Amino acid sequence: QLQLVESGGGLVQPGGSLRLSCAASGSSGFTLDYHAIGWFRQAPGKGREGVSCISTSGGSTNYADSVKGRFTISRDNAKNTAYLQMNSLKPEDTGRYYCAAAPQCSNNILDFASWGQGTQVTVSS
Repeated sequence: QLQLVESGGGLVQPGGSLRLSCAASGSSGFTLDYHAIGWFRQAPGKGREGVSCISTSGGSTNYADSVKGRFTISRDNAKNTAYLQMNSLKPEDTGRYYCAAAPQCSNNILDFASWGQGTQVTVSS
């Protein structure tokens, strides 16, 4: 029921940075504060994998091992927006990035019922 829109993707060189945003649609009538927000990515020819998740209040976060120390997830409930700051980007970070909402963070992708359309991230020299 929650409508999400991702933005901030683009083309960046290895070692560069991007910040992705995930915002509730202005017409949805829903807010993010009752939802945990997860970030997922799908590389060319591969399945969708979990990247990070943040709890409803922002008090708890988790990350895939492949991005720990480089990515930071955050949220601003007053702005109905969650973020993914990506630093020290590597070519293997390339893929389409999606945000999704769930009652709480979960390792089961099926628990995330609301999804954005995705934003493309390409890391290449």
